[in-house]
This record gives sequence, structure tokens and C-alpha cells, in this order.
Amino acid sequence: MSVSSCLKAVVSSLAIAAAGLIFAAPASAAGDPVRGKTLGYTCLGCHGIETYKNVYPTYSVPMLRGQHAEYLVAALKAYRAAERGHATMHAHASSLSDQDMEDVAAYLAGDAVKTAGAEPVGKAPAAVATCQACHSRDGVGIMGMYPTLSGQHADYLEHTLTDYQKGARKNGIMAPFAAQLKPEEVKEVAEYFAAQKPALKTVPKKEKVLTASK
Repeated sequence: MSVSSCLKAVVSSLAIAAAGLIFAAPASAAGDPVRGKTLGYTCLGCHGIETYKNVYPTYSVPMLRGQHAEYLVAALKAYRAAERGHATMHAHASSLSDQDMEDVAAYLAGDAVKTAGAEPVGKAPAAVATCQACHSRDGVGIMGMYPTLSGQHADYLEHTLTDYQKGARKNGIMAPFAAQLKPEEVKEVAEYFAAQKPALKTVPKKEKVLTASK
């Protein structure tokens, strides 16, 4: 099967998966960002410092402010289930209940980044065509379960795609897509989404957090 055919198959799978989630997924419990700030204070040791790096392998710690809270909950559950390989994150996630995760995610995410509707920054590499099915042209996830990529650190995105290729991250949709990418394409995709606007940001260490009702 050609790369083009594989990519088309992935797009079809994404459409089917999205449709199923729209009609069948149960609504998530609303997180309490005030409680989440208390529970997630240790998260700021990495995610509250701009340009902070993971030690080994070395890559930028992801920016979380503006991310979809629903996606952050899914990510934490994946770390807890060891579907993502990172010892520190597995330990933190394993200490949290499902509701704890909802609360921490609500705090870290804040207000989700919304697409500006403008033309994307720069010319999209050919491999980005498939990414747009879930992450849109400007990198803003089209649904809460799909991560926003706009403005994320390029080296983190590159590391993530490589982890999907190696099986260090397990995901039925991302794994087959990432497997089709050559090293230079991984870099191109990562750099393209890192340049997009509006961008994700580092979680500020000092801020007043209000409940959703306020």
C-alpha cells in the first residue's frame, strides 16, 4: 500500500472515530480549577517554568495553558495506565483519582485556545494534510479530546511523534499515522504546528483562579 493510500485510510479512521465519539461518548464531569490548583501545585515545578527541559531524553516540557482540559484528562489516564512511557508522569498520575484528574486538568488548561480563523502561518508540509482532520489547519484541536498543537514546542512535538513510532506511546489513531512519517517529515510537521497562532502558553505560577461559575 502506498503512503498516500495509508494516509487516506487514516483520515477515514479518524472520521469514523470522531463520529462515534460525538454520538456515543459520555459527558465528562466538570473539573474544579480551584481544587485543581491545590492538587496540581507540583505540576508547576515543570509546567510552570518557561523553556524547562526534560532531562533524559532532553526535550521541552509541554505548554499546557490553553490546552483542552478533556485531552489533559485523557493524557493523565494514559500515563496512569502506562500507555505513555514517562516514570515521573506515571507516578504522579497514579496518585490521582479520576475526579482529581478532572480538577487538575481544569486548572492547568484554563481557557482553551480557540481558532482565530486566520490563514495558517507558513506553507503546510504535505504530511500535515492528515493532521488537519483532528488538529485543524492552525493546530487547534477540533474536539476536546484532540490536543491543540498550535505554538507548542517543536522539539516536544517531534519527540511525541517519535514516541508513537517507537511504541512508547500507544494510540490506535496516532501510531499508524506516525509510522508513515520519515524523520524529516516528523521535523517538518513539528515545526509547522509550533509556528501556528494562537499559541499555547506556560501555566503561570501566580494567578487568581476562579470556579467555572464565576
